[in-house]
Amino acid sequence: MPTAKTHQLKEGDPCVVIAGTHKGKVGIARDLNISKTGHLTITVVQANGERFKTLGRNVEVKGK
Repeated sequence: MPTAKTHQLKEGDPCVVIAGTHKGKVGIARDLNISKTGHLTITVVQANGERFKTLGRNVEVKGK
């Protein structure tokens, strides 16, 4: 079940990764998707153009 943090996350929002392999990285949320197992997955695009995928529960909207 999505938490309150993931409800606030929308495509194009600036975000910071707060847990997991990419902890501390910042970027723009893209390609929000609900996986077959029911988890929110997103692609984060950094300022340098690098992309990585992470779980929505590991991301917090920047400035909130």
